[in-house]
Amino acid sequence: MEQVVALGPFPSELLDRNAAAPHRVVVTTQHLSGVSLFLPSFLAAIAVCRNVMADAVRSSNNAGKRGRLQLLSRPGSKVISWFLAAMTRPGCIGEFEIIDDHRAGKISVNLIGRLNECGVISPRSDVQLKDLEKWQANLLPSCQFGFIVLTASAGIMDPKGARQKHRGGKILGFFF
Repeated sequence: MEQVVALGPFPSELLDRNAAAPHRVVVTTQHLSGVSLFLPSFLAAIAVCRNVMADAVRSSNNAGKRGRLQLLSRPGSKVISWFLAAMTRPGCIGEFEIIDDHRAGKISVNLIGRLNECGVISPRSDVQLKDLEKWQANLLPSCQFGFIVLTASAGIMDPKGARQKHRGGKILGFFF
């Protein structure tokens, strides 16, 4: 006999065994022998985070457009913190704090309302020093407005630092 387990307070028509196929999802695991989990389709559509950097940048864009003053991004990573440090130098965002929760970590960012848009280049494209101006022209609205963030063996830097060190690298993202 199969046991049905419902998770959460959902309407009974969503948990009906004889309901139409789009309204139910069967999740079977080896840990629960003889137990089927019936979840509504809106819960089964929760996606797994594939690009942590892109999710953090997208959430900062959305928070800035909504006029929020603070953002909590999770999971955190070193690359996200380096990208945020590059955004604090010109004053696009305020301070940020890395919160260690003994899991993946969180990053709390204070927004000051000066961030128009930021984005991530995925997959990270190799850029030689001579091609850097082409990328700036393609990504930024003006040559005097906005910043590109590069990663190289010498660390994370802007194009000015890349020219000083005579290094190319991979483009992480941009902001203006």
